[in-house]
Amino acid sequence: MAPQHAPEVSVVIVCWNSAAYLPRCLHALQAQTYRDFEVILVDNASTDAPTTEVVSRYPNLHLRVERLTANVGFAAASNVGARLARGPWLALLNPDAFAAPDWLEKLLKAASSHSVSFFASRQIQAARPLLLDGEGDVYYSSGLALRQNYNVRHFPPGPPREVFSACAAAALYPRQEYLAAGGFDEDYFAYHEDVDLGFRLRLRGLRCFLVPDAIVHHVGAASSGFRSGFAIYHGHRNLVWTYAKDMPAPWFWLYLPLHLATNLASILYFLLVGQGASIVRAKLDAVRGLPRALRKRPLIQAQRRVSGSEVVRHMNTNPVGPLEGWISRQWPDVD
Repeated sequence: MAPQHAPEVSVVIVCWNSAAYLPRCLHALQAQTYRDFEVILVDNASTDAPTTEVVSRYPNLHLRVERLTANVGFAAASNVGARLARGPWLALLNPDAFAAPDWLEKLLKAASSHSVSFFASRQIQAARPLLLDGEGDVYYSSGLALRQNYNVRHFPPGPPREVFSACAAAALYPRQEYLAAGGFDEDYFAYHEDVDLGFRLRLRGLRCFLVPDAIVHHVGAASSGFRSGFAIYHGHRNLVWTYAKDMPAPWFWLYLPLHLATNLASILYFLLVGQGASIVRAKLDAVRGLPRALRKRPLIQAQRRVSGSEVVRHMNTNPVGPLEGWISRQWPDVD
């Protein structure tokens, strides 16, 4: 049952066939040192019934379950949770992300020091706890995005530092800014929706800070599968739409040749590794959806509160940056 007063934080968890992970996720939330929060569990039409009787099993959580009749995707389901939320802060958490006891406490401490901002957590790989799963997102001027410090051995946290965007597996947003920006783009279904939202929030003048001591252990791709055709299709389709909608002029035109070359290189790479069907379909559907994406661009750019150069300043503009990032992901920094 939700508390009568509006909580400070609304934690939204979108689950789909997450029975293997959801109990551990909720146990971790039940152990939080910061207590003024509600949990909104949006069930995306699961078939493994993970949310059956879940409220009664976690009596110490102010828990609400919203069961959808169809799998509408992570983006749309997250927006459902955001609209139901009552707190001024919106925390998104994946069901396969297990928060340290002081996760919310550390995020809110950072929020008290950095106004007009949203926040990324440090993610540690649940299966390989010596390695990071990411520290926010790097956005490349080519249109690609990668989790920062993925597969790097974790190191002393240090103070909050600015990153381009937050991975929505464990992130904190000002709820009103999330809603004012339109939330996640529901055309995306899943993948890259958090990068797109982070881009739009930056255009609206917000900054993003990684909070290294706000820690979650993350399984990753628990529902979709690591490097699955589903992930390749949605990620590589959606990154085209993000560039088309969000990249401010004149940088849109300046980096367009690099963006096109990167898309071509992606097609060639996935053809060589035997996943050509997924990448070709992704790019064909990206082109088919471009008119719709471009119709959103004028409104997004009209809401811009900072100069385009301020946003681009936080990107990685190195033309070979994505290649360096890809190489660093292939060989984990661990014995």
